[in-house]
Amino acid sequence: MIKAIIFDLDGTLLNRDASVVKFIEEQYERLNDVLGYIPKEEYIKRFIELDYRGYIWKDKVYQKLTQEYNIRKISWETLLEDYLATFKNHCVPFPNLIHMLEELKKRSIRLGMITNGFGQFQMDNIKALGITDYFDSIIISETEGLRKPNPAIFHRALNRLGIDASESIFVGDHPDNDVAASMNVGMKGVWKKDPQWNDVEADFIIDDLLELMPIVERF
Repeated sequence: MIKAIIFDLDGTLLNRDASVVKFIEEQYERLNDVLGYIPKEEYIKRFIELDYRGYIWKDKVYQKLTQEYNIRKISWETLLEDYLATFKNHCVPFPNLIHMLEELKKRSIRLGMITNGFGQFQMDNIKALGITDYFDSIIISETEGLRKPNPAIFHRALNRLGIDASESIFVGDHPDNDVAASMNVGMKGVWKKDPQWNDVEADFIIDDLLELMPIVERF
């Protein structure tokens, strides 16, 4: 019987790709007086390239942008502060997020989250999705001093939920940090498909979050 499901955040519950596009388009328009000499599509495209799907922290991204486009009227530090303060206003959930969480709670399944990232920034995004109260435990790598794929962070999450690995599922989009790492500690690994990767080894593969329900009902 499955007693707990633990989720990744970015690329699993939060559609980060769509959120980044919304954010950078709005930032460009809002700061058009200092960025407007750069063609909009070029600026957006370059930000997304440098961001590398969130794996490059934004201090490096904005430093590179200000150098490449010779941005003088605003500092990279100010651009970074703006990102930290306003990204939460552009968070896009994956379809059926709330529906899926409600269905799992109806079944008395304990819910957890493990996300690599900075504490307040990630919490702001989780709150923006309106899902905080569905979770019994939320673990953010900066706060814990541990990052996926370290097995210790999975054990910590399971301990806080009071559930054995064999009675739990982990859902994530990264083949190594999420799926393989969770399976290595004895959890069932569910890969939420991401077009960046192919041929991912997982116990189950889903496209839509609601596809979790028949998986849960199998056990």
